[in-house]
Amino acid sequence: MAKAKEQADGDMPMPEINTDKVCFVIAKASELEAEDEGIGADDSNPTDDQSTYILTDEAYGPISRELAAFIDALDEDEQAELVSLVWIGRGDYGARELRIAVAEAKARKEMKTSSYLSGIPLLSDYLKAGLAEFGLDCEDFNSRSFE
Repeated sequence: MAKAKEQADGDMPMPEINTDKVCFVIAKASELEAEDEGIGADDSNPTDDQSTYILTDEAYGPISRELAAFIDALDEDEQAELVSLVWIGRGDYGARELRIAVAEAKARKEMKTSSYLSGIPLLSDYLKAGLAEFGLDCEDFNSRSFE
């Protein structure tokens, strides 16, 4: 799919990061966004409040750690492209400005990329939109079984 888009528009830069890697981040970020953060116990009835912390940050910590470890394991170029796709997806840059966005992501890096990305609300939506700007999606990734 990427090659067809590239041939149709020769001067359009294409992301070099493997789309499956982006789709994995999208899938994990979607899992995090879907989690209920839970509520704290109140003083009304201690018996009723014993399970209120089930769905909290601690409950979905493994997903968050898995996502962070995956992003941290990417090389510098892949991390910069991932950040660039987020920026393109939320409208900060256009698809034709991919190389500029990648350079900017490398220049502006002040913290771990995983920390930066995990702090972005709607991360999965921005990444999906970023891929869509290049005619890419996660349809093939989502249809595969990873058993």
